[in-house]
Amino acid sequence: MQETVLPAASAPYSTFLYVLIPLLPFLGFLINGLLNKRLSGTVAGALGSATVLGSFLISVYLFLNFQYQYTVKLFDWISVGSMQIPFTYQIDQLSLIMLLLVTGVGFLIHVYSIGYMHHDENVGKFFSFLNLFVFSMLVLVLGANFVILFIGWEGVGLCSYLLIGFWNKHTAFNNAAKKAFIINRVGDLGFLLGIFLIYLTFDSVQYAEVFQKASTMQIGTGVVTAITLLLFVGAMGKSAQLPLYTWLPDAMAGPTPVSALIHAATMVTAGIYMILRANVLFTLAPQTLEVVAIIGAATALFAATIGLAQNDIKKVLAYSTVSQLGYMFLALGVMGYSTSLFHVLTHAFFKALMFLGAGSVIHAMSNEQDMRRMGGLRKALPITFITFLIGCLAIAGIPPFSGFFSKDEILLHAYEHSKVLYAVGLFTAFLTAFYMFRLLFLTFFGEFRGTEEQKHHLHESPASMTLPLIILAILAAVGGFMNAPLVLGRGYLADYLAPLFTYSQRLNPAAFGAEVDHATEYMLIGLSVGAGVLGIILAYVQYVSRGVRPAEDDAQRSAPESVVYHKYYIDELYNALFVRPVMILSNWFYRYVEQGVIDPIVNGFGRVTVGGGRLLRNVQTGSVETYLILMVIGIALILALNSGKF
Repeated sequence: MQETVLPAASAPYSTFLYVLIPLLPFLGFLINGLLNKRLSGTVAGALGSATVLGSFLISVYLFLNFQYQYTVKLFDWISVGSMQIPFTYQIDQLSLIMLLLVTGVGFLIHVYSIGYMHHDENVGKFFSFLNLFVFSMLVLVLGANFVILFIGWEGVGLCSYLLIGFWNKHTAFNNAAKKAFIINRVGDLGFLLGIFLIYLTFDSVQYAEVFQKASTMQIGTGVVTAITLLLFVGAMGKSAQLPLYTWLPDAMAGPTPVSALIHAATMVTAGIYMILRANVLFTLAPQTLEVVAIIGAATALFAATIGLAQNDIKKVLAYSTVSQLGYMFLALGVMGYSTSLFHVLTHAFFKALMFLGAGSVIHAMSNEQDMRRMGGLRKALPITFITFLIGCLAIAGIPPFSGFFSKDEILLHAYEHSKVLYAVGLFTAFLTAFYMFRLLFLTFFGEFRGTEEQKHHLHESPASMTLPLIILAILAAVGGFMNAPLVLGRGYLADYLAPLFTYSQRLNPAAFGAEVDHATEYMLIGLSVGAGVLGIILAYVQYVSRGVRPAEDDAQRSAPESVVYHKYYIDELYNALFVRPVMILSNWFYRYVEQGVIDPIVNGFGRVTVGGGRLLRNVQTGSVETYLILMVIGIALILALNSGKF
């Protein structure tokens, strides 16, 4: 293996270290997969967790000793004519932060899974799939060109299918897995076409070459706009934006640790990562950025309204994820690149915390997920309650918790770009605080509404589950200080990421150099915090003071509430527009083309072959005399043909 560097210098560490980061989880996948039935759940969980921990420690070492950007060439990969695509890894600020995020949060989820999945008969297979998921995500963030990124991109798509449908004895779970897989393929087609167009335009798919050539182009060039729109289609599918978002809420069919892994630190952030990596191309396409901002804001608001009426604790968190992803795309669309990554980090902390907290509740409630059957759990689950409260305060944007800092920055960038987008973002912040504290109050406050058997078995989760909750709660509480507002001093994260956006800053210096005055920033902070506090107060009045409980059926709901509860009937609309026509067409082809044309042809060849065999079998009599007669007849025919008489 050979190392190359950008700029020209020798790579500072052995290539083996870079190979080891994704290799360790891959080894965990192989061992747990091959020895699934032979390893106990504890051993399988420990092995799976240890491999991710090893990758995390190596990532920490590289992060602490990072000095400059470089690539590491592992081997020559695709060589066809003038097309040369080496297998190379990119080591820079973005890849290092994503490595820490994926392996750090991934390790905590693995540890949590040891307690959560210990009773499952296929726990070894579960940890095998988790390790493969982490491996695919690490390949995605380490790749130094779009093709390697696409390999990891497809890998996490495959693993999401395997993990969402892990409990495959349930038809509904299998349908959810297929839905996620198919919808992601729609987005991936756009992404793949974008990669083809990148190669046709720049004669390369290597990040360094593509971005250097792109930086010499004019802003608004049509081909770059087409490329970025196609890439954004891929991001819409993977990161669940309108209209390709419907797979994500259904992904709740998988075990709760899977929900945390998919929704917090890995798969859904892939679209944001890809746009951050290709920021030069998107800076050159302001029309695309406007589309990204509008769809991001629309998704944030749309999903937040659906979250208001859901009763499944995991469904509320799922729509919250879709909404927060919309915030991240809003930040990307208004060129708040580092701000978007900042929210990726803080969201990973508090959303992983809340999903794992929801898993702790479900574990205590004997797999009950309906909040209408919960209530009063804060006394039986004190650690889960306190950590979950921290997560809710963070996502609601209450200072000094992490979500306040990243959400405030997003709203600041939106305010500078468009007052309409800012208003949508601010109203979404209010809705977020309301529905998240609705979840908290319905779950942990009031009287217990479950069965006596559930009440008898209520207990706090084991240490393997509560320890990751505590660590994530600490990160959700203090993680925002990595990038404090300008009024408190320049943020570390923005300075650290600045070299990634060198070309973009040259192309559009105004977007990077603008700073609002402190009075405006104080006003925006006040409005953001005020929206969050108002949402919390209204939720408290509704669900604690007045003791309102969600309706049990549509007869008790108003018409608007029923529409929101049924998620605006989008799934039914998609089913009518796409699924049913495809099924009707498939059935028609099956009946009239396959059974009417293809099957008779195939079966006809079979019948001819069988009939011919039966006919020829008659000449195999076993009699030497018969064979001699046939031989003489054959020789006579050959001689006659050669003589020209026939």
